Amino acid sequence: MSTDAPPPAKETHKLPTTEEFTEVQESAEFGELRRSYRSFAFPLTVGFIAWYLLYVLLSNYAGDFMGTKVVGNINVALIMGLAQFLTTFLIAWWYARTAAARFDPKAEAIKSRMEGGA
Repeated sequence: MSTDAPPPAKETHKLPTTEEFTEVQESAEFGELRRSYRSFAFPLTVGFIAWYLLYVLLSNYAGDFMGTKVVGNINVALIMGLAQFLTTFLIAWWYARTAAARFDPKAEAIKSRMEGGA
């Protein structure tokens, strides 16, 4: 099936020079974006890795504790294992929400300025 409509026009953007990239990288606005991203992402990553390692260490060295039955055949190890999946999805959701609200608008403003849009 074909249409008579022309293909969508491609937007042309000015390509920044190396000097412009360096200037933006050294700017206070970019530094603030980088700081806010790192202050969110790094502690969250360290916390999740610690949580994961706790699960692995308990599985290896605290078998009696992990084998403790909670309800029926459900034990502590199963609950903690499922909690690993839950925390993974919660962290991904939290990151996406935070990035859309805090990081993406700042990054888009920097990008549009570099491409000559502002």
